[in-house]
Amino acid sequence: MAKVLMLLPNVEFDPTEAAVPWHVLSQAGHEVFFATGDGNQASCDQTTLSGKGLDGMLKSLAAKPENADIYRLMEKHENFQNPLAWQDVTPDDYDALVLPGGHAPGMKPYLESEHVFAVCRNFFARKAPVASICHGVLALARSKDADGQSILHGYQVTGLNNFQENIAYRMTKKTMGTHYRTYPTSVQDEVSAVLASAKDFKPGAIYPAFGTAKNPNKGFIVTDRNLISARWPGDVYKLAHAFASMLRSLKSY
Repeated sequence: MAKVLMLLPNVEFDPTEAAVPWHVLSQAGHEVFFATGDGNQASCDQTTLSGKGLDGMLKSLAAKPENADIYRLMEKHENFQNPLAWQDVTPDDYDALVLPGGHAPGMKPYLESEHVFAVCRNFFARKAPVASICHGVLALARSKDADGQSILHGYQVTGLNNFQENIAYRMTKKTMGTHYRTYPTSVQDEVSAVLASAKDFKPGAIYPAFGTAKNPNKGFIVTDRNLISARWPGDVYKLAHAFASMLRSLKSY
């Protein structure tokens, strides 16, 4: 059994991108621990969880009902209710790292924290398994090694791509303002800028398939050494199962 650390912001992370890896890894026999900014229990993006205000075509941005149910199960778990603070994490105590994403303003402390960056550096220095999705990849991109380069330099990755980010923002701008635009620079553009080559960012298909518990192979991920990355909730089942397979094959715990 691996000890898996999941870092979360205190608020507004994507419920599916956190809950599905927790569920799949737990079902595989691993134990998932959590850390938040201040050590208090985290709360996801409630708009995405409930779908409230996401009418018509915007319903596609809400968590699928089955994934919302998994999130509510995770909320009741002792480990989720008793997280560490980022600054109190001892990374060497854990075998693997999961970095969920999200897009709402509450993500910013997570994406700008030196404590989060320090944890990311540790896992890459150890070549320990890391799974990252959506804006979670941005946390890795902003984590610098001793030479001042991003720890993603030399890796091939994916993350929320420009098409996905732009269409979500345009669909919601009138009613939700910048809720779906975390930073002026897109995830794809910022991450690509720190890679050895912009071509190392793999955007995947423009019209992606949405993976589910019954069809976990649908979706798009990129695996490079110790890192598995994905773009959005539709990829998260594939990411989670691939990560469970990586942990099973390494058996370093």
